[in-house]
Amino acid sequence: MESKRQEKIARMLQKELGEIFMLYAKKMQGIIISVTNVKVSPDLSITHNSLSVFPSEKGREVLELVKQDTKSIRFELGKRVRNQLRIIPELVFHLDESLDYLERIDNLLKSDPPSPVSEED
Repeated sequence: MESKRQEKIARMLQKELGEIFMLYAKKMQGIIISVTNVKVSPDLSITHNSLSVFPSEKGREVLELVKQDTKSIRFELGKRVRNQLRIIPELVFHLDESLDYLERIDNLLKSDPPSPVSEED
């Protein structure tokens, strides 16, 4: 269970990372990157950030680019939150595939339903 401080820092980092990725995605035409979840370790030294990428086909490719640019993203984050945090946490990025999962479920529900099974006794 996260403490109140962890939750507040996670919300702040999610907001700031969202703004950073909005500018970051402008370089890549036709791609939207959003930060869906931020988990902060108890000692505030590591964050696990879930990224949602649209279109989802480019998710893995964008995640690799983000991982390569982690140092510059952390530097930009540090400039934005230097007055709130003494130590800027290490950033670990993951791909959030929950929207793809929901879309698959939705498509399965919209497809032809199986014929009802009648039980005759």
